[in-house]
Amino acid sequence: MSSIWSRPTPPRRPVLTREAIVAAAIAVADAEGLAAVSIRRVAAELDARAMTLYSYIERKEDLLALMLDEVSAEVLVEEPLPSSWREVLLLMARRERELVLRHPWRVELISQRVAVGPNALRHVEQKLAAFDGLGLDRLTRWRFLAVFNDYMTGFVVREAQERGAPRSEGINEAERAAVAEPYIKELVESGEFPRLAPMIEEGVRGADDNFERGLNWVLDGIEQAMPRR
Repeated sequence: MSSIWSRPTPPRRPVLTREAIVAAAIAVADAEGLAAVSIRRVAAELDARAMTLYSYIERKEDLLALMLDEVSAEVLVEEPLPSSWREVLLLMARRERELVLRHPWRVELISQRVAVGPNALRHVEQKLAAFDGLGLDRLTRWRFLAVFNDYMTGFVVREAQERGAPRSEGINEAERAAVAEPYIKELVESGEFPRLAPMIEEGVRGADDNFERGLNWVLDGIEQAMPRR
């Protein structure tokens, strides 16, 4: 079985192309969530027969991979990259966050480990290029990138959940919170959590968007770990 990107694009028709199919699938996912995406539904959006789409995309897993890679192009940075490695990573981090806010279903696709495509690889290549000229060996570059990615993934997943991103199955986050709230309230009132209780009951004064602050803490740590030249 070959990768979707290594197979030739079928001959174009006036409207029905692989690009049009992927664009329609993305529009459905943006509007209704990933669960709404199917070959049949996308075919209906394009006023085509489902069997016709299978001549362009063999299976749904390929469609999901193409969708993920198509939106991955949105985070690519026009080259030449900024000269500062921090500026490169800050720019990419902001773009990644904005991408998930536009396409919250991307979080779900990443967790499904769909096939990696060329735009995703270009994105990783650009991140690695941020460390050029710093005298870092391959392992250190990879470790720094892993820390950066771990922060980004954790933040955008949490943010997407808090915003009520559509889920493929089960209850959504608002429903989950409504179910859990009485039990949490009971635990807090028990006196077992003297530090956490005021935060839950009264909130945290001055709490704000912690994305940039946390990101800079991560980058500060990376900078401290860099070899001195």
